[in-house]
Amino acid sequence: MSKKTITVDGNYAAAHIAYALSEVSAIYPITPSSTMGEWVDEWASQHKKNIWGKEVKVAEMQSEAGAAGAVHGSLAAGALTSTYTASQGLLLMIPVMHKAAGEMLPHVIHVSARALAAQSLAIFGDHTDVMACRNTGYAMLAANSVQEEMDLALVAHLSTYKAKVPFLQFFDGFRTSHEIHKIEEISYEDIAKLVEPKYIEEFKARALRPEAPVCKVGAQNGDVYFQGRETSNKYYDAVPDIVQEYMDKVASITGRQYHPFDYVGAPDATDVIVAMGSGCEAIEETIEYLNSNRGTKYGLVKVRLYRPFDVKRFNEALPKSVKRIAVLDRTKEPGSIGEPLYLDVVAALENKDIRVIGGRYGLSSKEFTPSMILAIFKHSEANGFHGFTVGINDDVTNKSLKVTEEIVTEPEGTTNCMFWGLGSDGTVGANKNSIKIIGQYTDKDAQAYFAYDSKKSFGVTVSHLRFGDKQIKSTYLITAPDFVSCSAHAYIGKYDLLKGIKEGGTFLLNSPWSKEEAFSHLTRDMQETIINKTHGI
Repeated sequence: MSKKTITVDGNYAAAHIAYALSEVSAIYPITPSSTMGEWVDEWASQHKKNIWGKEVKVAEMQSEAGAAGAVHGSLAAGALTSTYTASQGLLLMIPVMHKAAGEMLPHVIHVSARALAAQSLAIFGDHTDVMACRNTGYAMLAANSVQEEMDLALVAHLSTYKAKVPFLQFFDGFRTSHEIHKIEEISYEDIAKLVEPKYIEEFKARALRPEAPVCKVGAQNGDVYFQGRETSNKYYDAVPDIVQEYMDKVASITGRQYHPFDYVGAPDATDVIVAMGSGCEAIEETIEYLNSNRGTKYGLVKVRLYRPFDVKRFNEALPKSVKRIAVLDRTKEPGSIGEPLYLDVVAALENKDIRVIGGRYGLSSKEFTPSMILAIFKHSEANGFHGFTVGINDDVTNKSLKVTEEIVTEPEGTTNCMFWGLGSDGTVGANKNSIKIIGQYTDKDAQAYFAYDSKKSFGVTVSHLRFGDKQIKSTYLITAPDFVSCSAHAYIGKYDLLKGIKEGGTFLLNSPWSKEEAFSHLTRDMQETIINKTHGI
C-alpha cells in the first residue's frame, strides 16, 4: 500500500492523531497552539469520525484552567480526552495536571512549547513552559520535526493507555508548530491497527458511574499520603519500555524507528551535544556536513522521552569514545547551577571521566544556526566554560560564544527562496499555497517557515521556502537565498533585502516603477549586489 504524503504544519500533525484517538476534546486558544484546537473543532463540525466511528465532542472553555478541569472531569467519566496548549495556558493547567497524574488517568496534552512572560511577554518558542511541568507526574515526549510530531503523537496516545500515566507531548512553538513540511500521513486505518482495546476497556472500567460506585479520595493526612505517592513508582518505571514498545510498533507501520534516546554522528565521536526539540534537526545537519567535509568526530544524542528519564538507555546511546558533552537547554532557570536537561545528564552519566558543560540557546525562537553549532563544538573541544549562551551578544555577564566562522550546511541542490511582505498583504498565504503545491505535485522535499513579529498584521513578514531532492533538516532561517522577492517597495533602504543572495540569484521587486526606473530607486549596495551577483531585476 502506497503511503500518502501531505504538506502540513506540526499543529495539523498533532491534531490529526489526537482527533483519531479522542472522544472528547476541551480547548482554549493560545498562540502558537490554537490551530490544533481549531482543526479538531472544524473536523467535529464537519461530522468527521474518529477511529471508532464517532464524532469528537468539542468544548471550548473560558480559560486553560477550565479546559484542564473539563479534561479531568471527562476522564473521570471514562471518555478518552485530549487538549492543546502552550506557555501561560499550560501553567494554568498545572494544578489539575498534578491531580490527573495522581489519579493515573491516561490522556495526552499536546503542547507547542513557548516562552513564558518574564521581563516581557514573548509569543515565540522555547521550552520554558514544559520545563515548569517536570514534577507534575506527566511523561514528557518531545518531537523534533513535523514528521516526528505525526509519529510521536501516536506513540504518546498508544503509550498512555497501557502505562496509565498521562503524557505531555511537546514540540517547538512556531519552528515546528507552524513550519509547513512534506510528510507521510499515518492513516486512521493504520492507527486503528495499533490500538489495543483491552487497555481502553481497563480505563473505561474505572469510570465513575452509578452501577459501579467508588469513593474518590478527597483528602489524606500525614499517616498515609506519603505512602500513596509512592504507589505509582512501578508504573513510571515501566514507561520507558512501554514507549519503546510502541515506537517499535509505529515503526512497523511507517518504517521510521525511534528510541527514547537516538544517537546520530560519528560512531567514534569524541564530542557530543545532547539536546531535544527542533534544534536537533539543525545539529544533525551540521554534524553530517562537518564529519563528511572536515573529518571531525562529532555526535548528537536526541532526547525524545524526557520524563521518565531512562538512565540506562541514555548511557547506552552514548558512544564509548566520548570525552566531552555539551548539553543544550532551550530555557533559563535563574539562580540554578544548570538548566534542567544539563542537570539530568550530569546525574545520569555513568562514565564520570566525561567532561560535561551546559548552555542555553534559542529562547523565544532566537535563531539557532549551523555556525552557532560549530561554535559550541569548538567551545567544548577547548574545554570551555559551563553556562554559556549562543545566538546573542551578552555584553553584561560575557557568557556568549562568539561565532567566528560562518558555514552553509544545507544539502546540495536545495533551492532557497525568501519573500518579503507586509502583514495581511497575502504574501504568507500565497507562499503556503506554493509550498503545498510543490509538496503535493513533485517528488521533492518541501519546507516553509514564516517569520513575523507579534503584531502580525501590517508588520514585516518574511517567508522562507526550501525545496530539493534531499531531506531538509534546516530548522533555521535562510541565509543564502537563490531567489528573493519583495512585494513592498517601501522596504528598500530599510532592510538588507539582498543579504547573502547567491551568485546567479534572482531578485523580484513589486513596485510602481518600470524596470529601468526601479534600478535607480535601489540603494547603492543593492545595485552593486545585482550587478555582481544576480540575473538582474
